[in-house]
Amino acid sequence: MTDIIELLPDHVANQIAAGEVVQRPASVVKELLENAIDAGADAITLVIKDAGKTLVQVIDNGKGMTVTDARLCFERHATSKIKSADDLFNLHTKGFRGEALASIAAIAHVELKTRTEAAEVGTAITIEGSEVVSQEVVVTPKGTTISVKNLFYNIPARRNFLKSNTVETRHIIDEFHRVALAHPQVAFIMLNNGADVFNLAASNLRQRIVNIFGTKTNEKLVPVEEETEILKVSGFVLKPEFAKKSRGEQFFFVNHRFIKSSYLHHAVKSAFEGLLKEGTNPGYFLLLEVDTHSIDINIHPTKTEIKFDDEHAIYAMLRATVKHSLGQFSIAPVLDFNKDTGFDTPYEYSKKSAVAPTIEVDREFNPFKTESKQSNISFPFKREKQPAWESLYVGLKSENFEDTIANVEMESELATGSLFEQEEAEVGQVTFQLQNKYIICPIKSGMMVIHQHRAHERVLYEELLKNITMQEAVSQQLLFPLQLQFSKPEIEILLKIEEQLTQTGFVFSEIKEDSMEINGIPVSVLESQIERILQQLITDIRDEVPEAGFSQNDLLAKSMAKSMAVKTGTALDSEAREHLVNQLFACKEPSISPANRAIIMTLGATDFDKKFN
Repeated sequence: MTDIIELLPDHVANQIAAGEVVQRPASVVKELLENAIDAGADAITLVIKDAGKTLVQVIDNGKGMTVTDARLCFERHATSKIKSADDLFNLHTKGFRGEALASIAAIAHVELKTRTEAAEVGTAITIEGSEVVSQEVVVTPKGTTISVKNLFYNIPARRNFLKSNTVETRHIIDEFHRVALAHPQVAFIMLNNGADVFNLAASNLRQRIVNIFGTKTNEKLVPVEEETEILKVSGFVLKPEFAKKSRGEQFFFVNHRFIKSSYLHHAVKSAFEGLLKEGTNPGYFLLLEVDTHSIDINIHPTKTEIKFDDEHAIYAMLRATVKHSLGQFSIAPVLDFNKDTGFDTPYEYSKKSAVAPTIEVDREFNPFKTESKQSNISFPFKREKQPAWESLYVGLKSENFEDTIANVEMESELATGSLFEQEEAEVGQVTFQLQNKYIICPIKSGMMVIHQHRAHERVLYEELLKNITMQEAVSQQLLFPLQLQFSKPEIEILLKIEEQLTQTGFVFSEIKEDSMEINGIPVSVLESQIERILQQLITDIRDEVPEAGFSQNDLLAKSMAKSMAVKTGTALDSEAREHLVNQLFACKEPSISPANRAIIMTLGATDFDKKFN
């Protein structure tokens, strides 16, 4: 029998390893940014083209590499971070397994330029599909520049599985956020297709959060700070009123490494118990520092999951720390029976000095004078000589009194006939509301139940879609322009759909990098709803991200209809219910919501007969 087990060639093994390390262009960005951080860089520039499919370039001013290190860094499991297996449990760096550059070089064209501070010239290496094409001496600044071109050029099947440029760019920005937030002391620049996306100067964590997510974020932050023998927690949580339905703006960093942990997320969410609306999630930027021997980082290929030795203690401390911060800054109510707030000095008077009281004396006052200076004072209870009630009859003539009385119409109930003699009401105009959620309409065959939120969503969806495609929307002008703050990525999303928003009735007077000014809004929208509608729209586009054309208009109409539709729990009067029902049955698809969910359910008389049998 012949042998059937064979050793894989190196280039095939590298491509298989690349499947774990490099899943999309964002994976390359993550690995290269972490390598730059490990190299001690304090200024890093990220350049991407075509969402990283054409080019991902990272430029840093770190310590650089020698000629030998530059050649060795592309070999599998070649690393300077660990010497033995024990070092895996005492890690202070990001990349440590020596797989990243080897995997990237196996599926792309890679150019490396590097120079150490001591060297006069640097080294340039070009690799295509794990094969070294050239190696030469070049003049280059101190640090390292790595350019990854034509990702997955030799694995077209993997390239076909990549999403649209908008989706892949969003993933790259997410990875950029995670590294930039974990290292606020490092300056970061990001360029996308030649445009400046981020220019983050070295700062503290609060300023880094504000620079990334917009100036309005500053007022949302609540500081969190605690240090124990086991755990040190620092960072910020967002105030409960800014909680979102989506899971955005949630960042855990353990020893300056971004991680995902549903267990720790539950700890933070339980600290907000009683403060959040149902279905919303708190936002947080929390940095946890623990002993490196008490965690295991290498349990997941992307190193975004960590195993703690004592998870229960971490959970309890994190929950207590967040809860304490919410109480300390008066976000959550705190019971303190020993404190008398009456003795607290108001904040505005805390730095003011005491003012001595002044006494004013009237030196000309003489109580024995016959004429008093206060003679002009009137007393409200002074008795009048003439009875005051007589003034009620001034101008009233007796001869006109009877005529006036005769012209007065007395209110009386309308005379109605017997209950069984009146005509039967039209069935289609009788509606009822059940639990402020459903509209009940009697019909000849039984009863029809309408979901009011989905029905209104369908009505608004078809109206908005018509306005966008036919450009027939009417706008109402605002007396005072509305100023809204957004992050740079959110502004980019809104700029892409600005034309469609204008066709729905929005009027934008000015759009800056992190804010916009709105002068007009659609007629059917309240001014207080605008920010919530735009935030929901941004979230929906991030989740689905359709390309330009009808699909984008469709998503825009769906998102706005979902935000503007009457919510479950809203009481509707009879006129509003009948108007909604009439509008629903004027739609093209009255039975299905824009999200393909049922709007109408019919119960026939036979269904009731079965229940009563």
